Amino acid sequence: MIRREVELLVGPDQDGRRLDAILGASDELPGRSACQRLIEAGAVTVNGTPATRKSEAMAPGDRIRVELEEPDPAEGPLVPNPDIELDVRFEDEHLIVLSKQPGLVCHPSPGHVDDTLANALVARCGYGRLGLLQGEDRPGIVHRLDQDTSGLMVCAKDDATQRALQDLIRLRVLDRRYVTLVHGYVAPDSGTVESGIARSRRDRLRMAVTDDPGAREAITTFETLERFEPGRRGEGYSLLECHLYTGRTHQIRVHMRHINHPCVGDQLYGRGDDALNLGLRRQFLHSWRISFEHPVTGEPIEIADRLPGDLAHALASLGESSMGRTEAGERIVPSLLGA
Repeated sequence: MIRREVELLVGPDQDGRRLDAILGASDELPGRSACQRLIEAGAVTVNGTPATRKSEAMAPGDRIRVELEEPDPAEGPLVPNPDIELDVRFEDEHLIVLSKQPGLVCHPSPGHVDDTLANALVARCGYGRLGLLQGEDRPGIVHRLDQDTSGLMVCAKDDATQRALQDLIRLRVLDRRYVTLVHGYVAPDSGTVESGIARSRRDRLRMAVTDDPGAREAITTFETLERFEPGRRGEGYSLLECHLYTGRTHQIRVHMRHINHPCVGDQLYGRGDDALNLGLRRQFLHSWRISFEHPVTGEPIEIADRLPGDLAHALASLGESSMGRTEAGERIVPSLLGA
């Protein structure tokens, strides 16, 4: 890491402005949210005294000093983006487990050049400290989540760890559990969906279940956690935990549509009625639990992630229509809600 200091002198036109607003407006510093984290980390002083409140009002003549730690200069094509907040749940010298926010694309694609998870990883670690087996435009990426899918994923800091983690996925011992709310009454308490998946011939944005020889095997198992009665409209809902044995593009979303229980809120594969989607504009799909044996240390890694606010709110809106939780639901749902 490279250390540098930035000094700012508060001018008359900044009288009474918040500390974080002044920092965020400086061309020498990252954005406002990143500056707030610097204040919380104790990296900002005002007139020689550590700043403790991001909302502190500044006065003309105040001297602000910021100590920055920055990754080594980029050695690849991506622009580091330190303004993207990373919710890191585990990190060591080999790998990172983080919870990806909805709306964040994993790596550059048309329309997303410098606002991806990969750009954030480069800013945090530098190219020299990320696995590059999937290419310089996908540093650290081991597996992906769709743009509007939230939750846990693993990133690698070197090629050997990246290769080992990908092997764990291929061997089906890196355990990834997702929770999804789907349309309709799912009768069985558990089940398996096994099919081939390939890109749709009718719509190149979609994937589809097919027996085409070029399709790739996809296996998803599920457990039903809770069922909800239908209202005046619609056919009710079911909350499922899904277990991925393979990692095909849009796999859970495609499989749920295939069994006529599309994910609530899914704009590509689901129902088009906003009311039936409980106000969601993204699929109710969250990577809530991940477990594996650390490929270097052998340490068991097991991390769970509660539902983000929008999904928890949608689920809570169905509370009075609950038909009761299954045995699996009694075990899992409280963890999803942070109980």
